[in-house]
Amino acid sequence: MDIKKSLNWFGRFTILLLLYYALFISGTLTISGLLPDIKSEPGPISNDIDFLILGFSNTLLIIGLILSSRWNGWKLMLPLTFAYYGAVTFLTQIETWYFLSNITVDSKLQTQLFMMGLPIAFVYIPLAVWILGKGRSKGNLRPVFAFNMPFMQMVWKLIIIVVVYLVLYWCAGYYIAWQNPDLRTFYGSPGEITPFWEHTINTLSDDPGLFPFQVLRALLWALCTLPVIYGSKINIWWTSVLVGLFLTIPQNTGLLLENPLMPIASVRMSHMIEGLGSNFTFALIIVWLLHREHKSIQDLIGIKKQIS
Repeated sequence: MDIKKSLNWFGRFTILLLLYYALFISGTLTISGLLPDIKSEPGPISNDIDFLILGFSNTLLIIGLILSSRWNGWKLMLPLTFAYYGAVTFLTQIETWYFLSNITVDSKLQTQLFMMGLPIAFVYIPLAVWILGKGRSKGNLRPVFAFNMPFMQMVWKLIIIVVVYLVLYWCAGYYIAWQNPDLRTFYGSPGEITPFWEHTINTLSDDPGLFPFQVLRALLWALCTLPVIYGSKINIWWTSVLVGLFLTIPQNTGLLLENPLMPIASVRMSHMIEGLGSNFTFALIIVWLLHREHKSIQDLIGIKKQIS
């Protein structure tokens, strides 16, 4: 790459980074004055470094999502905009509603939390597509949601995805996050940790809506990944990594920052480790199942038939 081209891309990245910060801050203004008056503990690194990590990682991720797509113009902007809002804001904030509405989040703040993600998704994503030179539609590409497998195969794969998500979510939640006594106290369960199966049975009894709620979230996670998977022009392995970053970076980098909604630093760190591990693994499985049609169970698990 020659110097002129390098400078061109550096300039585009700088514009996108500054634009990300501007729109991210404009989004946070929607919750100004609504946050609870609770002193938040600092994270493991300073807020300034945290904010740099937040901006750089999310800008690079969005650049990757755009440049890796074979789509251009509105066929790229619309699906990616809604997928990004869904994965980064909607799925995060419905969980905030479910778990924090009786702790640190009131109804008015909850509504504004959904609004906070609009500038990045609906303004930044389309602008980034134009800045990166992919604003004009090219050629007659296949429809955005032309599924590349029979309908019934898609159905049973979605069932597998739901089951896998429930297992990952529950096991990571218990064996990573729930091991933190500060986290248990924060969610109203102080004291010694109960054994896994006792904890599971108690949750099914005391909170019967949790698992149906997570079934819905599993399906929405999968839906949000489809524009990245079906639009990808890179190989399946790099697509898997990109989808893994898509389901982990935006949702977890914010946990590095001080946050009065989750003021205890160790609680935020436990959730970050839990989310990074479970969601990245979940993303790899989604891509493996949905990137193409599988002719058989042997094809699904990569076993080649022996020719006699």
